[in-house]
Amino acid sequence: MDRLFIRLGAVAAFVGVALGAFGAHALRARLPADHLAAFETGAHYQLLHALALVLVGVLIGRRPARLTTAAGWCFTVGIVLFSGSLYVLSITGTTAVGIVTPLGGLCFLAGWACLALAEGRA
Repeated sequence: MDRLFIRLGAVAAFVGVALGAFGAHALRARLPADHLAAFETGAHYQLLHALALVLVGVLIGRRPARLTTAAGWCFTVGIVLFSGSLYVLSITGTTAVGIVTPLGGLCFLAGWACLALAEGRA
């Protein structure tokens, strides 16, 4: 499981950097400022939680724990829901996906809570 989360984190970081560059260069002139800001927020949170996934992988490698594994899955789902919905919203203007964004944020919060609880029990 440790290697899975490290790989997921590395892939998420790679994609986050690529999308951040895409937003900064290809979308800057094409999107309204508020849509570009939402896209950049998605990339920012994706990169932060990609690093969190790598951290989870390292922690699981040292001392496997259910809550640490749960944190990894929460971060993964959070990236897909939070960042993914912001990307779709920004590029397509479809506001209906905005309902998913807070669910992704809750996944991020749950991941950090799981991580705190897991490490508190160690």
